[in-house]
Amino acid sequence: MNLLEAARRVKELQQEINHHDFLYYVRNSPRISDAAYDRLRRELEDLEEKYPSLRSPHSPTQRVGAEPRSSLPPVLHLRPMLSLDSTTSADEAREFDTRLKKLLERETIYYTIEPKFDGLSVELVYESGDLIRGSTRGNGLIGEDITPNIKTVGAVPLQLRGGSPPARLCVRGEALMPLEGFQKLNQRMIEGDESPFANPRNAAAGSLRQLDSRITASRPLTFFAYEIMVVEEGPPVPSHTREMELLGEWGFRVDDHIKLCSHIEEAIDFHAKLARSRDDLPFEIDGVVIQVDSKGERELAGARSRSPRWAIALKFEPRREITVIEDIIVQVGRTGKLTPVALLRPVDVSGVTVSRATLHNAGEVAKKDVRRGDKVRIERAGDVIPAVVERIEEGEKSRGEPFVMPDRCPVCGSAVTAEGAYHYCGGGNSCPSQLKRGIEHFASRGAMDIEGLGKRTVDLLVERRLVKSLVDLYRLTPEVLSELDGFAEKSAQNLMEAIFSSRKVSLARFIYALGIRNVGEHVARLLADHFGSSEKLAQASPEELAAIHEVGPEVARSVFNYFRDSRNLSTIALLRALGVEIQSPEKAGGPGSLEGKSFVFTGSLDSLTRDQAKVLITSRGGKVGSGVSKKTDYLVAGADPGSKHAQAVKLGIPILSEEDFLKMLETGL
Repeated sequence: MNLLEAARRVKELQQEINHHDFLYYVRNSPRISDAAYDRLRRELEDLEEKYPSLRSPHSPTQRVGAEPRSSLPPVLHLRPMLSLDSTTSADEAREFDTRLKKLLERETIYYTIEPKFDGLSVELVYESGDLIRGSTRGNGLIGEDITPNIKTVGAVPLQLRGGSPPARLCVRGEALMPLEGFQKLNQRMIEGDESPFANPRNAAAGSLRQLDSRITASRPLTFFAYEIMVVEEGPPVPSHTREMELLGEWGFRVDDHIKLCSHIEEAIDFHAKLARSRDDLPFEIDGVVIQVDSKGERELAGARSRSPRWAIALKFEPRREITVIEDIIVQVGRTGKLTPVALLRPVDVSGVTVSRATLHNAGEVAKKDVRRGDKVRIERAGDVIPAVVERIEEGEKSRGEPFVMPDRCPVCGSAVTAEGAYHYCGGGNSCPSQLKRGIEHFASRGAMDIEGLGKRTVDLLVERRLVKSLVDLYRLTPEVLSELDGFAEKSAQNLMEAIFSSRKVSLARFIYALGIRNVGEHVARLLADHFGSSEKLAQASPEELAAIHEVGPEVARSVFNYFRDSRNLSTIALLRALGVEIQSPEKAGGPGSLEGKSFVFTGSLDSLTRDQAKVLITSRGGKVGSGVSKKTDYLVAGADPGSKHAQAVKLGIPILSEEDFLKMLETGL
């Protein structure tokens, strides 16, 4: 067989095997035996081995996995992957419907209802029909590149089916591990003396985030597509119903538990029916997604910063079981908060062994009146987090003593003070528990992102008294680290490099890393965008802080009090002295600040996508709206502008060309 003949045969084999993969993984209707399928694969592998130039990226032989990578690179999503507002209340679903009808000025809204998968959300990007990238959701804007891993999942098409694929297609879906496969995987891990996964969601996430895609290839994963996020030079997508049809035509697996409803009560009935049959499904779901079917109505409804206004998750009530509280202990978190925790007689709750459950605070313990030895009903909220629901009466049985919060920290012995419903240890970083969890938070992905500085390493560093404060991280040496259990010369050097690399950090990440009480990633970004430097933030009054949109009085007090503590100011000064460079929002996001300005787009842009433009605006402190109003500061008009252009002219809104907009990004307002 010469090269030309081999090329023809390779193409035939690739198409034939891809077709059988589609029938097996997507349609669940195989047409040939395993032996016949294996013969086709072996023939293709032999030809590609003999003629390496004929091995294409979308060949089915590329599903087997590649050599391990050193890390999962970050990926900027083509469009933000928003989360969903959720509820377990049918009445709240009705309120959602009422709000939408008022917002859209509609008497009837058509909804599509479908299962809410309990897996890992994934973005897939195709160019000219070929899969070029797969990534995890991450924080919604930036995820992790899992392309070699996602290619091993048989239900993910390496090439789109159909004659004319879009120039670019971005699809969102859910990677899952079916229950049967999950049970077999755990059995295999137990037999191999490995720790089994807690649930299918963790198993799917752990499998897809492997550095070695050959491990992913060995795991029983599947994939369901449920949203077209971007389509360029492709067919129009007027509705979610049509969207799901197109995804199926392109070769994706789509779930057939989907219903088009003209009334919210139909959706609620669908939810109740699915709740009754959820245990009969081959995979885990934790509710249903209720979403507006019309894409035009979705555009009108718009979105909040983290979730769309046109969709809601109506979740199932958590699964519950009965067990006994064997003891109540107190844990100390990174902010010093004392949390009572129930140690339970182990019980299986929907496949997960639960032996601990949070009791939140002393008031909650008193309200539920739970004590050591009590029989209680527990649930996994969202089918994940264990919680005590209620005590079960046991007649005249004698009970243990009522729980009392200690007046001294159980870890360091410092005085405990009550603040509202909660109790706090006053030991600060002199309390080993606060120090450990504070360092773990400081090093986390959304903060300083120090790879390799996980819980076990942090515990060792603190227990050996090698790290007594955040500052000591930047005083570590490879020689000191190599003395720790489990640290060889290479792993010590890798951690030192990660610590060194973390020294250049954006202001928002640095504020979050400090672990200020009540300040999460979103609030940290608001503070960074508003003040622009840690010095200005440290000087802000409670009134200035509370005046920022989305920063309430409680958060303002936490931030103000943090910067009144001389120990915290000293820590920041020492971090700077040891080389930590805190970048202002302007420097981190590029020159030119768009602080507080609102932009709306119309028409198509030549040099960047609409979503890339949105990220560039928000990273500079600006906002992006969906419709023109008096509050709009600028309309950016690309080619073929729509009705928004006329509305902007009518309201006197400044209109920027794409060139004007790019200059503004460079120079600011």
